Amino acid sequence: MKSRKAEDLRTLSTTELETFVRESEENVTRLRFQLILGQLQDSSSIKTMRKDIARMKTILHARANEAK
Repeated sequence: MKSRKAEDLRTLSTTELETFVRESEENVTRLRFQLILGQLQDSSSIKTMRKDIARMKTILHARANEAK
Protein backbone atom coordinates (compact mmCIF):
# COMPACT_ATOMS: atom_id res chain seq x y z
CA MET A 1 0.00 0.00 0.00
CA LYS A 2 1.37 3.37 -1.01
CA SER A 3 1.23 6.22 1.49
CA ARG A 4 -0.36 9.53 0.69
CA LYS A 5 1.78 12.62 0.45
CA ALA A 6 1.06 15.61 2.68
CA GLU A 7 1.16 17.90 -0.36
CA ASP A 8 -1.68 15.94 -1.96
CA LEU A 9 -3.69 15.86 1.24
CA ARG A 10 -3.47 19.64 1.68
CA THR A 11 -5.29 20.14 -1.63
CA LEU A 12 -8.36 18.30 -0.30
CA SER A 13 -11.19 20.06 1.48
CA THR A 14 -11.75 19.64 5.22
CA THR A 15 -14.82 17.47 4.76
CA GLU A 16 -12.96 15.20 2.33
CA LEU A 17 -10.13 14.82 4.84
CA GLU A 18 -12.55 13.99 7.64
CA THR A 19 -14.18 11.37 5.42
CA PHE A 20 -10.80 9.87 4.55
CA VAL A 21 -9.87 9.72 8.25
CA ARG A 22 -13.06 7.82 9.11
CA GLU A 23 -12.64 5.41 6.21
CA SER A 24 -8.98 4.84 7.00
CA GLU A 25 -9.70 4.12 10.67
CA GLU A 26 -12.30 1.54 9.59
CA ASN A 27 -9.76 0.01 7.20
CA VAL A 28 -7.17 -0.26 9.98
CA THR A 29 -9.72 -2.12 12.10
CA ARG A 30 -10.42 -4.53 9.22
CA LEU A 31 -6.71 -5.05 8.63
CA ARG A 32 -6.15 -5.83 12.31
CA PHE A 33 -8.88 -8.49 12.20
CA GLN A 34 -7.33 -9.96 9.07
CA LEU A 35 -3.95 -10.00 10.81
CA ILE A 36 -5.39 -11.86 13.78
CA LEU A 37 -7.13 -14.38 11.51
CA GLY A 38 -3.95 -14.90 9.50
CA GLN A 39 -5.49 -13.60 6.27
CA LEU A 40 -3.31 -10.51 5.93
CA GLN A 41 -0.39 -10.88 3.53
CA ASP A 42 1.29 -7.51 4.09
CA SER A 43 1.33 -6.48 7.74
CA SER A 44 3.18 -3.26 6.95
CA SER A 45 -0.01 -1.89 5.41
CA ILE A 46 -1.35 -1.27 8.94
CA LYS A 47 1.64 0.92 9.75
CA THR A 48 1.31 2.82 6.48
CA MET A 49 -2.40 3.41 7.04
CA ARG A 50 -1.82 4.66 10.58
CA LYS A 51 0.80 7.13 9.37
CA ASP A 52 -1.62 8.39 6.71
CA ILE A 53 -4.27 8.92 9.39
CA ALA A 54 -1.77 10.86 11.49
CA ARG A 55 -0.88 13.05 8.48
CA MET A 56 -4.53 13.80 7.80
CA LYS A 57 -5.28 14.59 11.45
CA THR A 58 -2.25 16.90 11.59
CA ILE A 59 -3.50 18.84 8.57
CA LEU A 60 -7.01 19.05 10.06
CA HIS A 61 -5.60 20.29 13.36
CA ALA A 62 -3.49 22.94 11.62
CA ARG A 63 -6.53 24.16 9.69
CA ALA A 64 -8.56 24.37 12.91
CA ASN A 65 -5.80 26.44 14.51
CA GLU A 66 -5.64 28.77 11.50
CA ALA A 67 -9.38 29.37 11.71
CA LYS A 68 -9.11 30.55 15.32
